[in-house]
Amino acid sequence: MPPDPGTPVVRAGRPARRDNVDAAPRGLRARLGAPPRGPLLLGLCASLLMVVGAFGAGGILVRDPLLTNSALGFWRYGHGRELATVLVYLGVGLMAWAWVRLGRDVLAHRVGGRAVLTVAAVWLAPMLFSPPLFTRDVFSYLAQGALPLAGFDPYAVGPEAMPGIFADNVHYFWQDTPAPYGPLFILLAKGMAALAGDNIILGVIGMRLVLLPGLLLLIWALPELTRRLGGRVPVTLWIAVANPVMVIHMVGGGHNDLLVVGLLAAGSLLALRGRHATGIAIVTAAMAVKASAGVALPFLVLIWAAHLRGSQTARIVKASAAGVGVFLVVFSAASLVAGVGLGWLPALSAPSMIVNWLSLPTGVGEFVHGLVGVVANVPKQPFINVARMLGAAALLYILVTQWWKARDGGPDAVRRAGIVLFAVAVLSPATLPWYVSWGMALLAMAAWTPWALSWLVFGSLWLVIVYYPNGEAALYNWGYLAVCALLCALAAVSLLRPDPLRLRARRAGGGAPRPPAPVAASVTAASNGAERRAG
Repeated sequence: MPPDPGTPVVRAGRPARRDNVDAAPRGLRARLGAPPRGPLLLGLCASLLMVVGAFGAGGILVRDPLLTNSALGFWRYGHGRELATVLVYLGVGLMAWAWVRLGRDVLAHRVGGRAVLTVAAVWLAPMLFSPPLFTRDVFSYLAQGALPLAGFDPYAVGPEAMPGIFADNVHYFWQDTPAPYGPLFILLAKGMAALAGDNIILGVIGMRLVLLPGLLLLIWALPELTRRLGGRVPVTLWIAVANPVMVIHMVGGGHNDLLVVGLLAAGSLLALRGRHATGIAIVTAAMAVKASAGVALPFLVLIWAAHLRGSQTARIVKASAAGVGVFLVVFSAASLVAGVGLGWLPALSAPSMIVNWLSLPTGVGEFVHGLVGVVANVPKQPFINVARMLGAAALLYILVTQWWKARDGGPDAVRRAGIVLFAVAVLSPATLPWYVSWGMALLAMAAWTPWALSWLVFGSLWLVIVYYPNGEAALYNWGYLAVCALLCALAAVSLLRPDPLRLRARRAGGGAPRPPAPVAASVTAASNGAERRAG
């Protein structure tokens, strides 16, 4: 999470001269921002390796119409699958390396926002055509969309009620689980299931394309939101768009959170522009995809209240009444068009069936049970239930205090909404890696210290690898996690200190020159220079 505004940070301003690009770039490369070739090509290679590996090690189909019973069928089984897994992890490692290298250029003001966006687009493009990576959720989406087409209520039954190609590929854990998503997403999933028919490959690619407007909305809102929240556009693009969580989980995995983050960012920006009803309507649409987005609505009400007349209490009451009116109209319209009722509210408890320690309360409950289990054989669930209740209380406290601190409205209300969304992700009964994107859709635009960015690198890469490429959890494989944690820590350190292991110096021998100065120092110098010129 970003620091408070008073913390010394890399400030927004005119980027320093980009010393690593041509003095006068020409042609297409100039229009694309003169992106650094090294990170661009390295990340592209990483994406392609992951796509190829995903056909054998990702969320593959039970029966692939292209590979099953073909000469390439070996890729899905035995040694072929093991080789595919190696390719996926090699791609993850190269993507991490490319992202860190791009981050160094961004922090040192050597590349601008357009270059970061170009690099991210090149990395993302192959993912649109990949089998699902590190998840099987997209198959659940298609099955939930197909249920109403077959005459079933997706909020009453799970995919198993409708045997067929969509249900066959849903993870066994979710076979009997009703859809926990809002009416807008059910409408989108129903349309894609109808379009795909029995072609599940078309359905997977089509679902990604349906969710892609979320990324486009995020990119559209990002520059102005960043300027309003005090960050730097290239840094924000590097955090929010070029991040491996975006590339691998959000797009490669095809999660509907991608649509949520775009709607959150766009609605927040419109609210700050004074288009309050439109902003609330768009964030309501985000809630009609995933209920967690609704947490941002009370903060948009505060932005609206700041533009009204009267006492603070009267202004908040007026804005709240207007906001509730907009919410009811938009949400009712989405439910009516989708042809569903409010049955999704009870289904919201479905994710709580997931028990893993990525959720802080669940993790605390498991830890305490482990300690007690040393001396007594007791069931685990009561410990988890109590910890989750305490987590809910902590979340409520954070929501209330952050909302009250944001009562003056303005950009600070958006930043605090991001803090609460982040808290929702980690304090809910269940947490999955891509849930963190809800808060980062707004927090990425704030000002970040270089040190905080190195922690961001660790956390982002960690979230990528805590699930296996086929979508199964790796959270209790402690040896695997220990190795991955060390590699994530190495990447985090190398963002600010290239060659942290001093491999170049060792190769050069005893008389080697001193290693290059840490990136953090060059960031501070470039930032100070920009501020002096601005003054």
